[in-house]
Amino acid sequence: MKLLTVTIPCYNSQDYMEKSIRSALNGGDRVEVIIVDDGSTDDTLKIANKYHEKFPDIIKVIHQENGGHGEAVNTGIKNASGLYFKVLDSDDCLGKKALAKVLDLLEDMVSKDAGLDMLISNFMYDKQGVKHKKIMKYKRAMPVGKMFGWEDLHFGKTQYLLMHSVIYRTKVLRECGMVLPKHTFYVDNIYVFQPLPFVKNIYYLDVCLYKYYIGREDQSVNESIMIKRLDQQYRVTRLMLDIYNKSHIENKQTDDAMIHYFDMMMCVSSILSILEGTKQRLKDKETLWNDLKESNPELYRRVRKSILGRTMNLPGKAGRKCSVLGYHITQKFFGFN
Repeated sequence: MKLLTVTIPCYNSQDYMEKSIRSALNGGDRVEVIIVDDGSTDDTLKIANKYHEKFPDIIKVIHQENGGHGEAVNTGIKNASGLYFKVLDSDDCLGKKALAKVLDLLEDMVSKDAGLDMLISNFMYDKQGVKHKKIMKYKRAMPVGKMFGWEDLHFGKTQYLLMHSVIYRTKVLRECGMVLPKHTFYVDNIYVFQPLPFVKNIYYLDVCLYKYYIGREDQSVNESIMIKRLDQQYRVTRLMLDIYNKSHIENKQTDDAMIHYFDMMMCVSSILSILEGTKQRLKDKETLWNDLKESNPELYRRVRKSILGRTMNLPGKAGRKCSVLGYHITQKFFGFN
């Protein structure tokens, strides 16, 4: 049994996937690398098979009909033999020294039977054309260098867990029953969100494991593309609302963390609607908030009264301009796309 499974979803990734694969291979025999070729039409599968032939004890290649990023992650979870699980996008990479430290920690946790459910580490926004890269850290939100529970986690208003920052115990991903939707963008938010009620023991390792490359015009996180795919954002947000409503949440701290994350999703959907600016999209934004109110009045109350909720619902054209200004200031500070 491997210590860590790294799943690399690939779709027409021939131009950049090798850097991602090589970064995962730095984990050596402790790592299983599952390359999921999601119906590519270029040389993705050929490249994947080349690495499998060279590293047959580490690399597994699975070819499937195109189902989107979420279905590729589903395939990785189903086929993982590692005790822990990490998603690595084919245009990103893992830091060599950080990966070694992560694996040493996981090995120690397993040897002690510590019951670690989620490992959190830092990630870097490596934006194309930007000299100084922004590293997202969590030192102010949680203890460093020891296992802790939800009661010790206190996110700031602009701090969130992302797929890049988490490693889940594979058992947790399977127990939570997560099946990401096919042909849907932005499902990484569901990937982080749904397992949270099943997490009891958390560890934060203050290393920058994940290099998140942004700035390419064709990326799904490019602002203009996100606006074009706003229906996808609405869908994922509503799916997360449904997940929250069905979740058995045992304590207030876990509930706070989930609401904090959902608050961010409502903010993203709202600001993209405002940026798009048409009457239809502004109406869609109001419908989304009304749907939340009808589905879960208490969740609506908490999200609507949050700083983000208030900022995204300032009245009139002047209010929307203030919302956009706040978004751009945050965007410039954190360096996201």
